[in-house]
Amino acid sequence: MGNEETVPLAHRVPDLGALELLLTVARVGSLSGAARRLGITQPAASSRIRAMEVRLGVALVDRSPRGSTLTAEGALVTDWARQVVEAAEAFDAGAQALRGRRDSRLRVAASMTIAEYLLPGWLIALRGERPDTAVSLHAGNSADVAQRVLTHEADLGFVEGLSVPDGLDSAVIAQDRLVVAVAPTHPWARRSKGVAAAELAGTALILRERGSGTRQVLDAALVSAGGLAAPLLELASTTAVKAAAVSGAGPCVLSELALVDELAARRLVEVAVAGAPLARALRAVWPTGARPAGPAVLSRAGGRRDGRGPVRSGPGGPS
Repeated sequence: MGNEETVPLAHRVPDLGALELLLTVARVGSLSGAARRLGITQPAASSRIRAMEVRLGVALVDRSPRGSTLTAEGALVTDWARQVVEAAEAFDAGAQALRGRRDSRLRVAASMTIAEYLLPGWLIALRGERPDTAVSLHAGNSADVAQRVLTHEADLGFVEGLSVPDGLDSAVIAQDRLVVAVAPTHPWARRSKGVAAAELAGTALILRERGSGTRQVLDAALVSAGGLAAPLLELASTTAVKAAAVSGAGPCVLSELALVDELAARRLVEVAVAGAPLARALRAVWPTGARPAGPAVLSRAGGRRDGRGPVRSGPGGPS
């Protein structure tokens, strides 16, 4: 008895498939019929019954040309097997209910630029795949998004920064670049060669707040040029930054995605920058070790690498 207690239960009890086979033999009255019902070959069914008999140490089935009948021990084991299989069916039903509950909602946190300019198209694509999924969206800066994912307040996050915080895994879902823009009346608007990184770094700019992905990328790009000067204005929304720049207050630095309309209408003019790397990757993030599942998989796979809209990729998301 003591020795049996040291052997794992899985090595002492027949597997679920074998118990299901035994129940089917009892129901249809033949091993060949049970094999057909379960979609396996008769030799495989015979081998499974024999292995179960060896494991339990008793004969379970009497085989004859007229069919298969249960031994007395087999009838008793079948009663126990029925309870195990019914419990497994209840387990499976519960697991399906959990999956259904998980798939019925998706909590997304996204940085401002992604929330405003990319997520609407991605979520329309998600709705086409899963029309019954309810999506809630929190928009904030990249640091806020990362914190929400880490504390499980969001199932999936989208960030713009240069790095991913500890505790999060990520996948690049789009590419973006930062653009320096000014009102048409600003002196920089008339410069054919733009500005050097050092001049940009030394100019008071209209900027997003610290913690935003835009600010992180700009800070890193201008480190070698002496670092950013104190901001002219530090604002928490992309819309407010654009409005201040359009009014002529000073130069702003924002995502190319956010400036499409203003540049097209010439309310703002792009200024070329020499010597500052302003490209960045946009990433989906989720807790380390907890792979996205259900609707989160499709949302993670939603971005094109050019950042301009949804694209379908495989079940595992973008490559």
